[in-house]
Amino acid sequence: MKFALALVASLCVLCGQLAAAPKPNVLLICVDDLKPVLGCYGDKLVKSPNIDRLAARSVQFGRAFCNQAVCSPSRNSLLTGLRPQTLGIYDLGTNFRRARPGAITLPQLFKQSGWRTEGMGKIFHVGHGNTNDPASWSTPYWTANVVAYALPASKAKSGLTREEALFSNKSAKDLPRGAAYESADVPDNTYPDGALADHAIERLRAAKEKPAEPFFLAVGFVKPHLPFVAPKKYWDLYDRASFKLAEVRTAPEGAPSYAPQSGGELRQYSDIPDVGPLNDDLQRTLIHGYHAAVSYMDAQLGRVLAELDKLGLASNTIIVLWGDHGWHLGDHGIWCKHTNYEQAARIPLLVAAPGAKAGAKSGSLVETVDIYPTLCELAGLPAPDGLDGRSFVPTLREPATPTKDHAIHVYPRGAPGKGPVMGRAIRTERHRLVEWKKIGAPASDADLELYDYEADPLERRNLAADQPEVVAKLRAMLARHPEAKPQVSNAAPAAKQSAAKP
Repeated sequence: MKFALALVASLCVLCGQLAAAPKPNVLLICVDDLKPVLGCYGDKLVKSPNIDRLAARSVQFGRAFCNQAVCSPSRNSLLTGLRPQTLGIYDLGTNFRRARPGAITLPQLFKQSGWRTEGMGKIFHVGHGNTNDPASWSTPYWTANVVAYALPASKAKSGLTREEALFSNKSAKDLPRGAAYESADVPDNTYPDGALADHAIERLRAAKEKPAEPFFLAVGFVKPHLPFVAPKKYWDLYDRASFKLAEVRTAPEGAPSYAPQSGGELRQYSDIPDVGPLNDDLQRTLIHGYHAAVSYMDAQLGRVLAELDKLGLASNTIIVLWGDHGWHLGDHGIWCKHTNYEQAARIPLLVAAPGAKAGAKSGSLVETVDIYPTLCELAGLPAPDGLDGRSFVPTLREPATPTKDHAIHVYPRGAPGKGPVMGRAIRTERHRLVEWKKIGAPASDADLELYDYEADPLERRNLAADQPEVVAKLRAMLARHPEAKPQVSNAAPAAKQSAAKP
């Protein structure tokens, strides 16, 4: 009897301790257009010391992929746990609630579960007609401009440039173009990412004063998104002559003519030619600017992480660093993102969490949609039904554990003689297959691309016609996924935020 009473008492104490265990904080760091050109990913030229230090306390994923290589659909995947082909949204301007008015976003779920959710910078895509999501946040959202200049020569003579207007949801008609890059001898917080770091530090200090209230803090850095603007000291970190141009500057042999793209985003800036290849000098300048913007962003992230440590909050904070998609730096003659190729689809992903193996590297295949259920499991929350992703918590605990045998992503195109087609891609450890066809058309109508990343990591040649057995295997894997939904129209009646019910 005494033993039984003692056991009951011990269990009660244990239960009390578990009940009193603090909920983990979440620091979600989103970075725009950041490809794995980072020291921790093996790049010998870039200066990214703060991300590298974060990698030393994280599990680093070497085969992480976005679900579509463009801002808004990629961020929808992160925040709803649904792929673009599930939502039927592939453009910048269509808000995800037009397709799923009752969706529970990742921060919204944490908000409903007792976390204080705060967003700042670029988390949801705002601009081009799209808007933020008030239902996701406990406090008013803090915005940061994606396009901002310090030098008068880079700006419009009066008012906004074209890209500034688009990101502000204003008419860009007849507006001038701004500069594609800028090096100004100014303080870091002259530009949005420096001001964002200042604000994030203030939010962390405020959170320290409320220890009983866990926080979900989403910080969205906008660089290295175009324009490549950064204080001069970050440009000065690099010897311009050290930058090499892309080794392969032509489209993959045998690829469909429409599979690449012509850099339309970059050509919206004043110092870029409207058509045709970029000369070597301009290419080297753009590569320099991209690296300078990465180092500038890295420094701002370092300030935020240093404050997290200084306040003693790091030990109970899950940290995720995620790039929304990659970026072409002249490979295949391509600039920007907007393709199904490796340089656009592969992303950096670092996760530091209790129980995760600090400093480990994982080759497990993961997708952006996997982050939502992973954070739910780490925080002890049930994930909503119907998510497309899969938790990779087992991989965080043992990095050799695979999460899945493939990743999937998409990109739509207009194909000459065919009209709109959808490129659905399967990426395994070794191969990528892209199936291009109209949504709903028979499989026999498809144009196919196949690349072997062991034999041809630079995607020199489309192997689809040469390896039918591999194509058949990968198409069978693709068939396990529902076909992409047609584009949800932005002209549909807007769903009210109140429709997003728990």
